[in-house]
Amino acid sequence: MTSKFSLLNEDNGARLGQIKFKRGIIDTPTFMPVGTAATVKALTVDQINQTNSQIILCNTYHLYLRPGTERIERLGGLHKFMNFNKPILTDSGGFQVMSLSKNTKINEDGAIFNSHIDGKKIFISPETSIDIQKKLNSDILMVFDECPEYTKDKYRIRDSMNLSIRWANRSKKEFGLNSEKMLFGIVQGGVFNDLRKECLSELLDINFDGYSLGGLAVGESQDEMFETVEEITPFMDKNKPRYLMGTGTPGDLIGAVKRGIDMFDCVLPTRTARNGLAFTWNGKINLRNSKYTNDDSPLDTNINCPASNLYSRNYLNHLLNCNEILASTLITWHNIAFYQDLMFKTRESIKNGKFNEFYKQYFLSLIHI
Repeated sequence: MTSKFSLLNEDNGARLGQIKFKRGIIDTPTFMPVGTAATVKALTVDQINQTNSQIILCNTYHLYLRPGTERIERLGGLHKFMNFNKPILTDSGGFQVMSLSKNTKINEDGAIFNSHIDGKKIFISPETSIDIQKKLNSDILMVFDECPEYTKDKYRIRDSMNLSIRWANRSKKEFGLNSEKMLFGIVQGGVFNDLRKECLSELLDINFDGYSLGGLAVGESQDEMFETVEEITPFMDKNKPRYLMGTGTPGDLIGAVKRGIDMFDCVLPTRTARNGLAFTWNGKINLRNSKYTNDDSPLDTNINCPASNLYSRNYLNHLLNCNEILASTLITWHNIAFYQDLMFKTRESIKNGKFNEFYKQYFLSLIHI
């Protein structure tokens, strides 16, 4: 089966689509839970599936360092390794090289850095990153790019962008031809829209299966992020998926959908869950707060998830206060289910030509979540 994106409807800037793989269909807009080390923290695969997640993201950098690609490749890839039968996207490792590694040195060939685990010197090039992702056997692969820290130094951003374009070319050559998988290019350029457009133009010439916006959610304001997305998406290929990397809050998601984005990932719903924060249609809930000792209501009966319906806030507060592992599991399960419910309702509103009403109804409340 050839992987393919289909644009099904548009409504006030928002797009409804599908990406078809032999492992399943991804309805867009979609949210991808982050499974950094081949696991969405605290959840089993069955629980992930019960949230109606159609795709997850795994991390090339982390899996390359531990357990190593050989152990995963021996089983035929990530799907069998972690018993997940739906599509998987792997990021290239570029962001982690920037954010986690020590003594990182970037040159034309690639990145040299010290492992954050044991300090061992590691080298990753565009070719290495694609080779790792092929061995992981993911369905969507990402080009290797440099992701600089947030800065308004335009010369620094331009140099980084040009390097990422050259690396994108090399990534595409290493990927070759594979109709069952997709390779996404990454549009860099910081908050400089002229650089973003220049980068996108170069990537369109290379011709990728999808395009992502990288280098955002690294320190800029939400308004700056939205401005960048709004400026760039009209120039993106209408018939290929658009992915905003590493974003974000519920308000970020529907704000970016309004500006033409199809795909999202973020650690927010899982990381905050481990700290006792739950997302609901009525706002955020800090379940560590003592007021929930007397609240016997479930988290959110609007969401079809056992964690949302079967356990009281009183009980979850107790689990958190006792540092019980079950607290992380239940709140993470609920949060991912909330994000998927948000995406489902967003898709339904686009399908029915009512996205603008949906956006006006929920954006101002979600932006504070």
